Order: sequence, then structure tokens, then C-alpha cells
Amino acid sequence: MYPWEDAGYYDRRIRIERPVPDDSFDGAGSGSWEPFKTVWANVQDMLPSKSERVSDGLNALTRPARVRIRYRTDVTTDMRFVMGDRIMQIVSEPAQLGFRVALEFMVEDYKPAGNTA
Repeated sequence: MYPWEDAGYYDRRIRIERPVPDDSFDGAGSGSWEPFKTVWANVQDMLPSKSERVSDGLNALTRPARVRIRYRTDVTTDMRFVMGDRIMQIVSEPAQLGFRVALEFMVEDYKPAGNTA
């Protein structure tokens, strides 16, 4: 038996959110998010737990993690996961664990580098 087959393995509640586009004439890029589902998950931060990278001249801290949820077909890569005040963007297609038992997503949450106060 694999760990993701045990119901006790999923120890965190996460909210799955989907994007809501702004269809107004001047709303390009200013969409919002709406709750889609709340599910049990297993969240594992990758080591090292924080890394810094430079993208377009801006420093950004990334926090990569793996999120495992029970198998479902309605979660896509344009959605995101929210766990408390942590917002995680899905960065890869899901990996199927077992035969339709669970899904594993690679995610990252971004915070600006430096003083965030």
C-alpha cells in the first residue's frame, strides 16, 4: 500500500480556486479568482525550502512544493491552491499516482524579495 492510498495521508485543507476573467473593455489582465472546491491534501515543501531567482531584472523568492490530492479530473493548470494565507500557483501538469488514486502537482508561491512590510 502506498502512502497516498491512505486517507490519513491527506492532512491539510486546501481551497482550489479558478480564474475569473474580466471581460470589460479595459479589463485585460485584471481578472480575479473564485473558490472552486475545498479538498484534503498533502503538502510537502521542496528542499531547500526557499530559493531566489532573477526574472526580468526583478528578484523573487520562490517556494516550490508538491501538493498531492485524491484523483479528480476537474483540476487544471490555470487554477491555484490556497492554504491559509499561502497562495500556490500550479507550475506543471499533474502526475497520476497509482491507477486513478491520487494526483501530484508541482507548485510555487511567490513573494517579493527584500522588505515585504
